[in-house]
Amino acid sequence: MTARPTLLIAEDEPLLAQALKAELTKAWPEVEIVGLAGTGRLAVKQGLELAPDVLFFDIRMPGLTGLEAAAELADAWPPEHAPGKPFPVLVFVTAYDQYAVQAFEAQAIDYVLKPVQPDRLARTVARVQQTLAAREAEAVTADEASGPAPVAGLDDAVRQLRALLQQTGLAEPGAPAPQPLKVFQCSVGNSIRMVPVAEVLYLEAADKYVRVLTADHEYLVRTPLKDLLPQLDATEFWQIHRGTVVRAQAIDAVTRDESGKLNLTLHGRPDKLVVSRLYGHLFKAM
Repeated sequence: MTARPTLLIAEDEPLLAQALKAELTKAWPEVEIVGLAGTGRLAVKQGLELAPDVLFFDIRMPGLTGLEAAAELADAWPPEHAPGKPFPVLVFVTAYDQYAVQAFEAQAIDYVLKPVQPDRLARTVARVQQTLAAREAEAVTADEASGPAPVAGLDDAVRQLRALLQQTGLAEPGAPAPQPLKVFQCSVGNSIRMVPVAEVLYLEAADKYVRVLTADHEYLVRTPLKDLLPQLDATEFWQIHRGTVVRAQAIDAVTRDESGKLNLTLHGRPDKLVVSRLYGHLFKAM
């Protein structure tokens, strides 16, 4: 790298964050550690503001996990025509978990295990340095060619993160498959309304609830969206955003706005729903 590489650490345990910072400084004296984010939300915010070359994510942060935060960062990254802002090289930090390790290795995303071992961290640093050097060489080639180049690393990161988020082993390895959902038990005042799944057009996470929307009504359920997803038929319900799932047959139209974002509208509702980069592949014709 011609410029000093920058790195952001996302770790909710302050002592572990400081320990990782110290080990990284030893393993990579040239790196500039530009921030320590204690939550996934803050990591997304600082990632967008600082645009680091490398981002170390703790995989099991409370609230927004490391994977979810990385996915949000990828979705919010500047459009492909924005110059000079390659997507960070991602490294995940995790306690030993054979399912997590297998998933990371399958997707060619680097990881280090807790407690961090100097030798293993040195190998990770070497691989990151190789990736950054390759990106710099590609950027020089792109400068000599005509036309805008895509953001370096973004497409690969989106593909890898999408696959990782779909790995059930990262959530509850060994858990029995849930039964298909037939009705939603929705709160309506002091009563419970049984809403058939067949009537639902889309679901949207909202704070501690999930909004269940039909053509004419909106209901609330307390079950997290991530717990509802395995109970829904993936051929009927498509996830289009981390917090949004729609009935495929209810989709009326999909449009691309000036910034390149996909938005869709549904039959029977006026809502316009945003499609995340991670799920844009569902609409390949766009």
